[in-house]
Amino acid sequence: MSSGGVHYFFEGFSLIKTKGLKRFVFVPLTINLVLFSVAFYFLFGQIEMGIAYVIDLVPEWLGWIKTAISFFLWPLAVISVLLIFALIFGTLANWIAAPFNGVLSEKVERHLTGQDLGDEGVMSLVKDIPRTVGRELTKLIWYVPRAICFLLLFFFLPIIGQILWFLFNAWMMAIQYCDYPYDNHKIDFTRMRLHLSEHKGKAMTFGMMVNVFSLIPVVNFIVMPVAICGATSMWVRELKHTLAD
Repeated sequence: MSSGGVHYFFEGFSLIKTKGLKRFVFVPLTINLVLFSVAFYFLFGQIEMGIAYVIDLVPEWLGWIKTAISFFLWPLAVISVLLIFALIFGTLANWIAAPFNGVLSEKVERHLTGQDLGDEGVMSLVKDIPRTVGRELTKLIWYVPRAICFLLLFFFLPIIGQILWFLFNAWMMAIQYCDYPYDNHKIDFTRMRLHLSEHKGKAMTFGMMVNVFSLIPVVNFIVMPVAICGATSMWVRELKHTLAD
């Protein structure tokens, strides 16, 4: 029976706790934790400095305006940074963790299809690094020009620009995480993207959930392995059965 993207995302939370899969979750989880912690520390420090600079421009006798500006700018700055940060640093984390993410997706697929998880060792992972990094480069080349356009809309088209950025981000998250099982089956990026667009409703709702949970502090640390597991489940149960030979 067909399930929505929301269902598959939440299934990822159950899959990361599965016996035998936990060790393959550890590396993507650790990479995400380190990158997000460093990035949050840096970005929020910059926000604080920027807001302090703007407030200092207001004369002291307009103290109530200083308070109003601070009250208005903080939530606006935090939301804007989170929306941009979720995709940019998520993409960086996926670049670094790409070989491990591919292995996790492979193990989840084996688990869901009743196969032995196997233990191929480090050399199996090393030999796949050129392919997985090349795949991430392909995604980056596809993503960057589009991201620039949507970022311009984000800054210069209030409200509508933010909505469009969120939707683009959701589509990119669906592509990013669903790509791992496709890549494991040597399906090229263009074919993967076109096939995923045939299931855009399911893919977009999945990507939206990744988006939303990427904005939640602490929870965003585990979004990467959860999304990989959920996307692989969607591949196993639905997507691969509709892929033409």
